[in-house]
Amino acid sequence: MVSFLVRLKFAQEDRAEVADAVRRLAEASRKEPGCVSYIPHHSEEDLDTIVIYEQYVDEEALKAHRDSEHFKKYAVGGLFQRMRERAVENLIALL
Repeated sequence: MVSFLVRLKFAQEDRAEVADAVRRLAEASRKEPGCVSYIPHHSEEDLDTIVIYEQYVDEEALKAHRDSEHFKKYAVGGLFQRMRERAVENLIALL
């Protein structure tokens, strides 16, 4: 299992466009066969920070996600163009 958090910071004026791109990306990502969980959140302390919790069955599924057309369109072509900061935190399940 591959699990991680992605924290993205955006400008306030981009909030509506970012929210739309995140919703579309989440909807498409959840349909991927290797996606276990894809849950975007607004930070309660900062509405211009998006935190996405993602889980994939394995590295191959994560690669398929990053190679998908919806990732290229909404993440690379949309979110990555507007983000001011990005941080990824890899997680290890305590099972």
